[in-house]
Amino acid sequence: MKTDSIFYRLFQEFPSIFFELIGEPPEEANLYQFSSVEVKQTAFRIDGVFLPTQTEENPIYFVEVQFQPDSEIYSRLFAEICLYLRQNKPKNDWFAAVIYPTRSVDTGNIKHYREFFSSQRVTRIYLDELGEATSLPIGIATIKLVIEDEERAIALARELIDRVTQSVGGGISQQQLLQLIETIIVYKFPRMTREEIQAMFSLSELKQTRFYQDAFTEGREEGKLEGKRELTLNAVRQFLALGLSLEQIAQGLSLSVEEVRQMAQQQSSNEQGNS
Repeated sequence: MKTDSIFYRLFQEFPSIFFELIGEPPEEANLYQFSSVEVKQTAFRIDGVFLPTQTEENPIYFVEVQFQPDSEIYSRLFAEICLYLRQNKPKNDWFAAVIYPTRSVDTGNIKHYREFFSSQRVTRIYLDELGEATSLPIGIATIKLVIEDEERAIALARELIDRVTQSVGGGISQQQLLQLIETIIVYKFPRMTREEIQAMFSLSELKQTRFYQDAFTEGREEGKLEGKRELTLNAVRQFLALGLSLEQIAQGLSLSVEEVRQMAQQQSSNEQGNS
């Protein structure tokens, strides 16, 4: 799993979680735009930057995600930040956060930069020290999925899905949270099959995930292409397994109900013939 890319996507789609991580109100995300920034004329690229969109009163937040030991991380990070400040000359103040899976990965020497840490201009976040997922805001609890081992991650994902259906706050909708859980599972377990992902969600929850919506789109496109009947049959089989009605499948795949019924009957005949 490319950890930096998943965090970039998570903070881009769910910026409120970053502000919860650093102890700020999640609503602060409404004042920022998140992006990756390349420092000109160097090989430096800052993982992520939250840039204020309204006033000079709001600080810039630099974000670094580090999941591998790197003894030079701080010399590189502060070089990147100082070059960015020199080139862009922002009037805003700045802060930085470095996110680690565990404290043991933090091998950088802070000797030359300790004032940045003592002044709390730079914050280090260790995901495994955030506490038990059940006691954390649901957005932060979901982020902890990234560092869990396979068995615990799947169990935690199911617990989080149950929590989503109860109370959701912090500016994140139920659909967004389900898609966030799904995103992490897909990144963390790239070999997991569609059926295994489906099994983690109830039918009503699954309908809100990007996986489900993409599957419907894929099935609809496949159903329109000549010579792709077998792919369409496969899409019908999957949606029948999820408990969808013939009418729902027909609407999703742009087919008639009769076409779906015939495919369902064909699928049933095939299964009986193989038994």
